[in-house]
Amino acid sequence: MVAAIIGGGLVLLAGAGSLYMLASAVLLRRFFAGARSMPPSAAAVTLLKPLHGAEPRLAENLASFLDQRHDGPIQVACGVQRADDPAIATVEALVARGTARVDLVLDPTRHGANGKIANLINMSPHAAHDVLILSDSDIAVNVDYLASVLAALGAPEVGAVTCLYRGRGDAGFWSRVAAAGLDWQFLPGAVVGLATGAARPCMGSTIALSRATLERIGGFAAFADVLADDHAIGAAVRGRGLAVAVPPMLVVHGCDERSLAALWRHEVRWARTVRAVTPGAAFAASVVTYPLPIAILGLPFAPLPALIAAGIALGARLVVALTVARIAGNRPAALLLLPLRDCLSLAVFVASFVTRSVDWRGARLTIGGDGRMTVPTETRSR
Repeated sequence: MVAAIIGGGLVLLAGAGSLYMLASAVLLRRFFAGARSMPPSAAAVTLLKPLHGAEPRLAENLASFLDQRHDGPIQVACGVQRADDPAIATVEALVARGTARVDLVLDPTRHGANGKIANLINMSPHAAHDVLILSDSDIAVNVDYLASVLAALGAPEVGAVTCLYRGRGDAGFWSRVAAAGLDWQFLPGAVVGLATGAARPCMGSTIALSRATLERIGGFAAFADVLADDHAIGAAVRGRGLAVAVPPMLVVHGCDERSLAALWRHEVRWARTVRAVTPGAAFAASVVTYPLPIAILGLPFAPLPALIAAGIALGARLVVALTVARIAGNRPAALLLLPLRDCLSLAVFVASFVTRSVDWRGARLTIGGDGRMTVPTETRSR
């Protein structure tokens, strides 16, 4: 009797998840159907790029921000915190190109627990222009990126702009598995959240805002100890009565996980970050987004119904994966990896409930109930 109840519950949950996935495919097509080419802007723009180490394809990622269809001046400010950071050589090569203003900011000053925010605080005085666009070092963009972002930022009542992203595996098999998680899991969920109003994203892939807006929300220093700094910046902008726009475009997130362990550390940190900024019931309810592994879990309890549910779930997941591939223009990994990817995603989801600290660039960070981080004394003193 107990087994039947468990099996029936898992089958029903998997069925609900399959319906969710089919709905997400429809919403994905609707969202990106609104994409259109924007005319070049003449605005003066500072691009803030906090760097840490020589990531795969770093030079290509940074160069994509210089090769823009844009009529105004562009400054790229690249920040590093160590004199021996190998990213410096990449920045110097970009400077030598001479196609745009590229400034290297070397400043080891620490500000709170969040190393990226500390880097941005150090870079801020070197920003030459009043339109600021910050993005992570593993992001690459197309030639219309600035035109689309600046058009969205110029709309009435918009205080900031952020961008959805797809994955690109840069470091072998496990990096492709990580990229598949972005395309097959993150992106559908983000679009559903936008369509239903359940999500109000602001992501490190892009945060564009004016210097005046940044000052109104307290500058980068206000987020020095926040784990989900990008989300917190978006919340602060909305708190001033301004919107955070998400245009129907994709940027590329380069994944560099070379092992399962590296992938696990990264994704658990990410999932724990999402849990820190999402109401508990809403985060728990997102278990419905894993219909295939849930159906597989039901096999020992209700073999035939669970097998049927698994087949339906696999079909729904394939529809989503193919929809994203058409929108993005490529597939991050072979579709045969979809069951592995989904089972791993569910495991990460479960782990996020028992994780109290995360690994971030070699530092072990403890997460408080308010989403703020603390760093061990010995780490702060480095």
